[in-house]
Amino acid sequence: MIYAYAMQQLDANKLGALGAMIRDRTEASLRELSPSAAAVLSMLHFKPGLTTTELAEIVGVSQPTAVRLIDGLERQALIVRGKPKGRVTPLTLTQSGHAQVRQMQALRLAMLDGLLSALQPDERQRFVSMVDKILVGATTSRAFARTTCRLCEHDLCGAEVCPIGCRAAEIEKEESVR
Repeated sequence: MIYAYAMQQLDANKLGALGAMIRDRTEASLRELSPSAAAVLSMLHFKPGLTTTELAEIVGVSQPTAVRLIDGLERQALIVRGKPKGRVTPLTLTQSGHAQVRQMQALRLAMLDGLLSALQPDERQRFVSMVDKILVGATTSRAFARTTCRLCEHDLCGAEVCPIGCRAAEIEKEESVR
């Protein structure tokens, strides 16, 4: 019994090490951007017109922190504020902002793909299937999906193939019939 528990802890420890490797490679791909700033740019690249409040929720920062992030990105000419609509102002990326996201995504995907290169094609397929199962099991809401996928390349992982997005849609559907 103790041996089985120790093996489970070892498995969890290995998963933590893999998570650290993934985080380190992801952060390296962001270059001079903080993870929060990169997430703001990434979200606006794929969903222009989000507001400061929406971005604060997705990125997981306070409203004042989001304002400072956006001010800094605007000073770097990566974001522009649109015409206010009532009490909110939609945000969009400049051409430089879009270019920054494309470069960041290409580097991020290449660095993460490097981790998978240790696997043979059949091993990779099995691993990705297991990762999908973990992602589905961990998904609890649309808000969770947005936060979790804040740095994702949404053009690659659309709604029909994203395990997190699919599970979030199922949850919303289940909640709508209650």
